[in-house]
Amino acid sequence: MPVLRLSADSSSEEILPFAKMVHELVSLPVTMRSRNKKGVRLEKGKVMDMDYTGPVLEEVLRRNCVIHTIPDKGAYKGVPVVVAPLQDEEGKTIAAVGVVDVVCTIDLASVFGNYPQIVRQVEERKEFLKPKG
Repeated sequence: MPVLRLSADSSSEEILPFAKMVHELVSLPVTMRSRNKKGVRLEKGKVMDMDYTGPVLEEVLRRNCVIHTIPDKGAYKGVPVVVAPLQDEEGKTIAAVGVVDVVCTIDLASVFGNYPQIVRQVEERKEFLKPKG
């Protein structure tokens, strides 16, 4: 029986099935790497890079937290992204996976005008995620 196992040492070939699943689920560019090896970048249903890393992926691996930001360098320079850690059972980050953050790029009021509760919920979440200081 096939098994998908991810570790801090997973190669790009080993993380590719997981990254493809996320990419197909959200239909957005996806990047992913393990803690100790470079990973993958997928766009428009295609693997663009099998030796990929990016500044936000690396920051998530260092900080072990979700980061919403607009990178100032790399393949997604100037594009809002959200990157999350994948943690082991002890809470240590073994990998990071990121997507383009389309929620930051749309006018929620116009898209969800008939659903004010959704607009409120997303706006509250965005406010909660803003860096303090």
